[in-house]
Amino acid sequence: MSATLLRIHPDNPPLNRIQQAVDVIRKGGVIIYPTDTVYGIGCDIHNAKAVERVCRIKGLNPEKANLSFICHDLSHISDYAHGITTPIYKVLKRALPGPFTFLFEASSKAPRQGGKQRKTVGIRIPDSPIILQLVRELGNPIMSTSVREDENTLDEYVTDPDLIFEKYRAMVDLVIDGGFGNNIPSTIIDCTNDDFELIRQGAGDIEQYL
Repeated sequence: MSATLLRIHPDNPPLNRIQQAVDVIRKGGVIIYPTDTVYGIGCDIHNAKAVERVCRIKGLNPEKANLSFICHDLSHISDYAHGITTPIYKVLKRALPGPFTFLFEASSKAPRQGGKQRKTVGIRIPDSPIILQLVRELGNPIMSTSVREDENTLDEYVTDPDLIFEKYRAMVDLVIDGGFGNNIPSTIIDCTNDDFELIRQGAGDIEQYL
C-alpha cells in the first residue's frame, strides 16, 4: 500500500478534492491532514478498525489512547460530551474555531475505545478550512492525533507535507498537502470539573477568552 498525496488550497479548498478525502475515510481509510497547529492523523470515529490503525501508527494502546475528536462546529460537541454548562459554552463559542483541545466527560454516544466506554473526550474545532470542510462533508467527527511523536522535539517532518508523505506513505491511505504546518500543538484544557484547568500550554491562550 502506498498513500496518495493530495494537494489542496488551504484557504479555498475545492469541494471535489475534499470529497476525494471523504471517500477515503468512508471506506475505512486513515488520512493525514493540516490543522491550525500540527498536521494530524485521523479516521472516522465510528470505524473501530481504522481507529486501531491510527493507534498502531502512533504506537498507542487503543484502550488507553487519548485521541481527540475533530468537529466542524459546536453543534456536534453535545452529542459526545457531558457537562457543557452555559458559562463553558460561552467560552467555547469565543475560543473556537481555534488551537484548543477541550476535555469533557464522555456521553454514551461517544464511540467505545478498545471495546470499553470511554470516560472523557477531547474536542477540537481547528481554525483550518480544509479539515472543517472535510468533517462537514463526512457528516460526523473524525478521530484525531498529531503526527508529532515527541512533545520535546522540533522535527521538521511534522511541518513539511512532503516529508510527512515520505515518512507515512506506507502506513496511511492519503496525505493532504495544505502547505506547511505549525510546530506547536493545541492547548489542552480540562473542563470535566466545570472549570478550565490548563493541562498543556500550546498554541492557544485560553486566558483571553475567559
